[in-house]
Amino acid sequence: MSAVQLKRWSRESYDKMIEAGIFTPEDRVELVEGEIVEMSTQTPTHATAVQLAAEALRTAFGTALSIRVQLPLALDDSEPEPDVAIVAGSIRDYLRAHPTTALLVVEIADSTLDFDRRRKPRIYARAVIPEYWIVNLPDRRVEVYREPGPDGSYTRARHLGASDSINPLADPSAAIAVSSLLP
Repeated sequence: MSAVQLKRWSRESYDKMIEAGIFTPEDRVELVEGEIVEMSTQTPTHATAVQLAAEALRTAFGTALSIRVQLPLALDDSEPEPDVAIVAGSIRDYLRAHPTTALLVVEIADSTLDFDRRRKPRIYARAVIPEYWIVNLPDRRVEVYREPGPDGSYTRARHLGASDSINPLADPSAAIAVSSLLP
């Protein structure tokens, strides 16, 4: 008896399936390390936290960078749709292709906390995204991961509570209150 073989998808194949209408926006899937993963349905708390994070980051960065909400990043073998991503340039810079990197990625986690801690950091660290935040809703804190290492992991991690603030690497002069990210 042979072992079960999983089919790994390239980002190009995944994009062709989307273009062909095999997947639609209603399907709520993303490509993670060559696997097509179904995203969780958003709770009202999750949706509120996404909006709070986007608003706090827009306030912190202004128009100097593009704030992308639940839009794809075209990474090596993945095309995740992080809850919020801060990318260089303006909205129109990505008219023909999704960004291939970000300065900061934020995932809002409630039921997806384990996945956001184990799988997502690997793809973001391998893409050399300098900073990754998890807004951890169950524990009411923000987990800050920095310094992507060559092994696909972040070498520095901090856990910040509601009374703390974060200075993002993309603009260390901007202080974002953790409480502004929590519903």
